[in-house]
Amino acid sequence: MSSDLTRVEGELLARWPETRLEPSLSRIAALVDLLGSPHRAYPVVQVAGTNGKTTTARMVDELLRGFGLRVGRFTSPHLQSVRERIVLDGEPVSAERFVETYDDIAPYVRMVDAAGEHPMSFFEVMVGMAYATFADAPVDVAVIEVGMGGTWDATNVVDARVAVVTPVALDHAEYLGPDVATIAGEKAGIVKADSIAVLAHQQPAALDALVRRAVEVEAVVAREGTEFGVLERRVAVGGQQLRLQGLGGEYQELYLPLFGAHQAQNAATALAAVEAFLGAGAATGPVEQETVRAAFAAVRSPGRLERVRTSPTVLVDAAHNPAGMAATVEAIRESFDFTRLVGVVGCVRGKDVEGMLHELEGVCAELVVTQNGSPRAMPADELGALAVDVFGADRVSVSPRLPEAITEAIELAEAGPDDALGGSGVLVTGSVITAGEARTVLGGRA
Repeated sequence: MSSDLTRVEGELLARWPETRLEPSLSRIAALVDLLGSPHRAYPVVQVAGTNGKTTTARMVDELLRGFGLRVGRFTSPHLQSVRERIVLDGEPVSAERFVETYDDIAPYVRMVDAAGEHPMSFFEVMVGMAYATFADAPVDVAVIEVGMGGTWDATNVVDARVAVVTPVALDHAEYLGPDVATIAGEKAGIVKADSIAVLAHQQPAALDALVRRAVEVEAVVAREGTEFGVLERRVAVGGQQLRLQGLGGEYQELYLPLFGAHQAQNAATALAAVEAFLGAGAATGPVEQETVRAAFAAVRSPGRLERVRTSPTVLVDAAHNPAGMAATVEAIRESFDFTRLVGVVGCVRGKDVEGMLHELEGVCAELVVTQNGSPRAMPADELGALAVDVFGADRVSVSPRLPEAITEAIELAEAGPDDALGGSGVLVTGSVITAGEARTVLGGRA
């Protein structure tokens, strides 16, 4: 089976990568039509936004399974294995199922390729595979994370019953637009007629665009800070303790094994989305609190401020834009008592790298600059020059290979004067690709 999986991965990777886009739903629409509309076989909770999509989707999945539903989940990108993108019953699909699904739909993919001006992309084929997998399972509900944007994202052939939008910030501006209002307008495309739009806290311009779309299609709107939100949170061992306001009432004593205010916000948004899906609201009261508690306590989000080693503590985080990095830095300051933190940073081109470095400068004593395995990776020397401008030459070293960069950072952390007090740590960040490769180096499992 490993040879078959290698063959399938090779065929998928030979297609247009996720960074090459031709905005259109025509190819994915043609594919799902040929497949008998598998995306219509189950209700959908769809998640768009700039940061927090994958974690929010994981939380929605965990909560829905807690209520006895069979759930399919599609997220992107993956950290270590492409199979992570298609999840059934809380686990990535098996290699056998992944290969079988690909081989089943491949003849139809080739038909779409032959009929169109452009062949289907890697991401479009993955979406088709996910929708076919979930219909075949079958699932009671699918949780679908948007790849990029919303309106013309390949996932958006579905009509989601619940459309979730996590906070919108500047990212992928070359594709989505130069400001948050334009970007939010693109992401608002997942809000369809008769759906419920669950909106995390947004900048005013983004909120205006999202609410305008909801009004146009006559969708119901639930907003963080109005209909739902975080009432209270406090740091706890390994995470945080929460009190949330849901659509149906208050939820108390919720333990979330994730760090940071942004994860509490994701939890509130996910809970509201699940309440909306289950039909809960002010008239019905809260859904079963013990089920909610158990689900949140079971949530995991690999590569999101994840502790993958102790002594010294090594954290891996997939932040890849300034807003995400700011949330990571805030969470580190709140949840960890580091006296010395060494950063390992590897980024891809096209991102606001300087913005991320400025966020890190106040929390990292030193920085080891490296290069991940992406074809779009920013060369270590180029990234190092940017880092020197922000950190100063005496606080930056360059180590082009990630394993050696992590080793160097651990040595720098251990060499700190306060290591005997347990106050040293390492943060590996800058890209989802860097986070995934770091987890592989350090033995993490998605």
